[in-house]
Amino acid sequence: MPPKSVCVYCGSRPGVDPAYTADADGIGKALAANGWRLVYGAGDVGLMGTVARAAQDAGADTFGVIPQHLVDWEVGKTDLTTYIVTETMHERKKVMFMNCDAVVVLPGGAGSLDELFEALTWRQLGLHEKPILLLNTNGYWDPLIKLMNHVVTQGFADASLLDYITVVPDTVAATAALRVALS
Repeated sequence: MPPKSVCVYCGSRPGVDPAYTADADGIGKALAANGWRLVYGAGDVGLMGTVARAAQDAGADTFGVIPQHLVDWEVGKTDLTTYIVTETMHERKKVMFMNCDAVVVLPGGAGSLDELFEALTWRQLGLHEKPILLLNTNGYWDPLIKLMNHVVTQGFADASLLDYITVVPDTVAATAALRVALS
């Protein structure tokens, strides 16, 4: 049986809070410690690079997917266990998602939100049952959580939408939730 794989969506920048980088490092190490493969966007910058280097340094397999137009911009990390270059962003997201058993979303920008909402929408439509964890480092995702509750209270989504995301405060809680979800 192949090892379980965790797709990590996160920023291609480090952000302003050093805790974001610390959590990215912690997730990378936790993946390796549990024998899980990292699936991610193949960048070598920002939180993406931090997660990948931590996972690699701790012995995890790494599976990176990057579209050709971002190879230079995000500095494609070519020393991964598996490195795939796609033609489009859409293809990148599909390959990443199809090669994972769970998703963890760290702080990030528009790209991370896009990836999160695509996975969430697919879950809402019954296209998968993969766990989706939102790592809420120092409350980073609090405004998003508030917005999602607003979407539900205003009648644009069923309350079950909120059940498809597990919000965790730190890497210890994320690792524990993944152990349960992937067992």
